[in-house]
Amino acid sequence: MDNLLKGAGYLLKGFSLMNQKGIRRFAYLPMAINIMLFSVAIWLGYSQFDGWLNSLMPTWLPDWLLNAVMWLIMPIFTALVSIIVFFSFSIIANFLASPFNGPLAEAVEKKLTGQAPPSLSFQQILKDTPAVLWNELKKIKYFLLWIVPLFIFSWIPVVNIAAPALWFVFSGWMLTLQYHDYPMGNHQMKFPEQREKLKTQRSLALGFGLATLAVTMIPVVNFIVIPAAVAGATALYLEKVKV
Repeated sequence: MDNLLKGAGYLLKGFSLMNQKGIRRFAYLPMAINIMLFSVAIWLGYSQFDGWLNSLMPTWLPDWLLNAVMWLIMPIFTALVSIIVFFSFSIIANFLASPFNGPLAEAVEKKLTGQAPPSLSFQQILKDTPAVLWNELKKIKYFLLWIVPLFIFSWIPVVNIAAPALWFVFSGWMLTLQYHDYPMGNHQMKFPEQREKLKTQRSLALGFGLATLAVTMIPVVNFIVIPAAVAGATALYLEKVKV
């Protein structure tokens, strides 16, 4: 638990770092992408919520029993929809912002250590952009291998009571992997290497991811979470994981 809280503290450190001189200019574009996409996510979740819920309700139940069932599953369904919608849009937002998050992580590393990872020319950044996006697609594939069985589990009566907790932990770990890819990728670490490295500090890393997920579901604050999470993940990697 102590390590979970320490890991969560690195997200707060990220919020502080993203506004510092030499860093803030790299944070604005990912922030703009996040504002646009999460605005769509909030609208989609709000406008479709009743329809999704009603589609699950068996029409053959009497009204009194239907109301009782709805009262019981409403908190579970609300939590599940929130996690799935916001996590899905977080993946999309990070995919679109990924070419810009590497330079942000580099700026944070230079601020914290006085040294930047091996620098790349603008031409090299353009050349590497397809590889960066391909790495994002590999991560999405890895996520889907877990999302599909979890999604199926979420619709199994009775046992799906545990689904929100499982989704929350899973989503936290996925965000940990997502945001640590930028500082670790700057050091030429591939996705499988990153997973193995983060497992050595699993509780710290998971605490960071769970805090990031929780903040992602807070209106307005979630608009600026991407650059803060990139900065916080960079600090966590340099101070706890890399050593």
